[in-house]
Amino acid sequence: MTVNNPSKTSSTQLWNEDLAPTTAAQRTWRWYHFAALWVGMVMCIPAYTLSASLIEGGMSGWQAVMTVFIANAIVLLPMLLIGHAGTKFGIPYAVLARASFGTAGAKLPALMRAIVACGWYGIQTWFGGQMIYTLLGVLMGGEIGGAKIAILGINGAQLLCFLGFWAIQLYYIVHGMESIRKLETYTAPLKILICFVLLGWVHSKAGGFGDLLSAPSQFVEGGKKVGQFWSVFWPSLTAMVGFWATLALNIPDFTRFAKTQRDQVVGQSVGLPVPMALLSMMAVIVTSATVVLYGKAIWDPVDLASRMTGVAVLVALIILLIDTVSVNLAANLVGPAYDFSALAPSKITYRTGGYLTAAIAIVMMPWKILESTEGYIFTWLIGYSALLGPIAGILIVDYYLVRKTELNVDELYREDGQYSYGNGWNMAALVAFIIGVLPNIPGFLNAAFPASFPDVGELFKTIYTYAWFVGVAISATVYGIMMKGKTVPAVGAPVHP
Repeated sequence: MTVNNPSKTSSTQLWNEDLAPTTAAQRTWRWYHFAALWVGMVMCIPAYTLSASLIEGGMSGWQAVMTVFIANAIVLLPMLLIGHAGTKFGIPYAVLARASFGTAGAKLPALMRAIVACGWYGIQTWFGGQMIYTLLGVLMGGEIGGAKIAILGINGAQLLCFLGFWAIQLYYIVHGMESIRKLETYTAPLKILICFVLLGWVHSKAGGFGDLLSAPSQFVEGGKKVGQFWSVFWPSLTAMVGFWATLALNIPDFTRFAKTQRDQVVGQSVGLPVPMALLSMMAVIVTSATVVLYGKAIWDPVDLASRMTGVAVLVALIILLIDTVSVNLAANLVGPAYDFSALAPSKITYRTGGYLTAAIAIVMMPWKILESTEGYIFTWLIGYSALLGPIAGILIVDYYLVRKTELNVDELYREDGQYSYGNGWNMAALVAFIIGVLPNIPGFLNAAFPASFPDVGELFKTIYTYAWFVGVAISATVYGIMMKGKTVPAVGAPVHP
């Protein structure tokens, strides 16, 4: 379905060529493109190190791998449900949100998704720059860069490495979505090959894989945390779900290019849960071997690469850079580029939205954010999920129960159309979102700032443990009740409240 005549049926405040429904010619993504996209995003440094947090929390290697697998199987469900609308109507997330939040109200979920993604885009760009900095230091035989720059808090070499990595990614902003698809498709097989090469390298160096994968958890009889498994498992599961919670919302930004529904369903199902679990298993195995090689567990692949010698360091540098570029572009650029475009379509194109995301990444100075929040990385992951879960609940209920998977696409681009509600805002979505977020706020404040909020009750702490699930359930229920009997629009028919 397309907007028949944008100049007549659409508002310039709601439509531009990047936000318009995709044409048949643009629908070039097959299932293997989606599988490659997910393999490309899964094979990343933060995902690799997820197992570390679980094992440090007391889990065995197998428990950590299964927790990661279950979480990704859970988050796959909203991916497929929300992705359906992208494929059926060819619209991005920021436009789909108009059906439930209203043509003006949709800017709220778009902006929230964009802010989270900008934060991650900057952080991943900093990680990429740090890889160059660390490995150049290894190649040159010592620390590089000299004294820190007073205002910035980093040295000149670190700044140049950060800006260099930032510039590499700029190429893909200039060349658009198709260049990202090609990057993911070509690099995914390379990443899989590298995993096997890394396993072979540590096996030959260590004379085996060590015993980390077979080591018991700390929750068994005689362990340090006997009987505490569930108190660790649930917040860990929520954090793992939170890891991809942003993509669960803006997955229509990708599925709108799918040739068929089967392509997006099969591709995502193949590409997400199993590869994520296999990566976690590989991380546990490789880290187990590092105990034999270096006398301690090394979970950071950059640290591990810096301990290599000769040409291996250069190879490691190239692989890690390709990895971080492909992940950062797909996970943290495409979404905010569309979201910013949706805020002011007549002024901001997809490409301009990408430039804006990249600019914010510099201005925010991500290294300063990491100084204060690195220890809370999973607190922030759960915190994001507490905000994004309610939006997912509203989108799913609206699309499947209220709309019965039918949308009048032309009306999504009209300020006075059936999705304008009251002055462009659907109060049912706004109320459902607020009620879905509120129960998680006390627990978030206690987790993120324990010294400032020490007296939060156990009930709120427990609720926060299930933040994403609580947000989805509450917002979905409230929205469903408030919209019951109000609007069940058919394609091409006006809404009658």
